[in-house]
Amino acid sequence: MKKAIKLLTLSELAIILLNIISFEFFINAQIAFLSSFFIILGSMYAYKNMIDHKIKNEEIDEKRDDIDSILDPYELDDETPINEKPIEELDLKSIVKEEKKKIKLLNMSDVKKGSSASFSPYRLVPYLFLIIAFIALKNNELLNIEVYLPSLLFGVIVGYMIGV
Repeated sequence: MKKAIKLLTLSELAIILLNIISFEFFINAQIAFLSSFFIILGSMYAYKNMIDHKIKNEEIDEKRDDIDSILDPYELDDETPINEKPIEELDLKSIVKEEKKKIKLLNMSDVKKGSSASFSPYRLVPYLFLIIAFIALKNNELLNIEVYLPSLLFGVIVGYMIGV
């Protein structure tokens, strides 16, 4: 916690010092930094809550390791025995039906499970702030893209460092 407060304080001091250059420089940096900072922290917190909820409700799916799925995407190294009957003796219709059963279609419950963190207020409010602040800068003729975009990156970096 001390590390997070120290990092945030140093970041804010650096941004406040930009007021020496000009108010426009400062306000662009401040708004972009806060927008991206809160988006990153909100996203991390929303996903953490989603994972904690799944662990609490024991909704954890046992699936293959990510590296294994990259190296063997079609499960060719699977240890299940392969039907070694001659082609004439195989019932191709039943094999096709079995393979079709393995294909999972996208249904609403899967969409609902996956979108719980996406539509979290912890993520939506910072995005709303980003949009409104950007429009406010543009309408007041204070928007300076050359300052705004790098400040977004600065907020992402600091937010990630604090969130981890």
